[in-house]
Amino acid sequence: MTTVVLPCLDEAPALPGLFDRMPAGYRVLVADNGSTDGSADIARAFGAEVVDVPQPGYGAAVHAGIRAATDGVVCVLDADGSFDPAQLPRLVDPVRAGAADLVVGRRRAVARGAWPLHARYGNALLARRLRRRTGLPVHDLGPMRAARRADLLALDLRDRRFGYPLELLLAAARAGWRVVEIDVDYHPRAAGTRSKVTGSIGGTLRAVRDMRAVLTR
Repeated sequence: MTTVVLPCLDEAPALPGLFDRMPAGYRVLVADNGSTDGSADIARAFGAEVVDVPQPGYGAAVHAGIRAATDGVVCVLDADGSFDPAQLPRLVDPVRAGAADLVVGRRRAVARGAWPLHARYGNALLARRLRRRTGLPVHDLGPMRAARRADLLALDLRDRRFGYPLELLLAAARAGWRVVEIDVDYHPRAAGTRSKVTGSIGGTLRAVRDMRAVLTR
């Protein structure tokens, strides 16, 4: 089995579609970050484990989910319906085969508006700085990724906000990890879900601010 960690804050409309498309052999763990729309109840109804994460922040939810996982390989996937769970084996298979230590999904928008220009630009700018600093072949600080649980915990990541994905890549580079980037489809989020980052300029600026703080530590 492989654990799929879904960091979740009010994603009830998207969850049924995610569970319906989850491939066989993938166990879902929802790291609920204070949802008030019944997301946790929906997840439990589909048989998922739910971990309540009182500390606010994307990194807090992801890290709590990884700590609670019991399988050797874990994936992280946004819970807003923007990614297709059926594509998870693309990321997991290289890790299981020993060909990569970390596989990151590079978002490829499949519809107009899936990835607004302001969010794409901020992501590209940070990814370019990351490549120059570390040499990692990464063009997207994407929220879809796979690695071995024990290795992730050994990195001892500290960021609990939106800087978590960047801190992960910086730590992976320092540790000499083999990092691979694979194209994945990126869809508009499910109707009725609320964007935390890409859907607003303010959300994108908060994420960029958190990631810049990680770069300057």
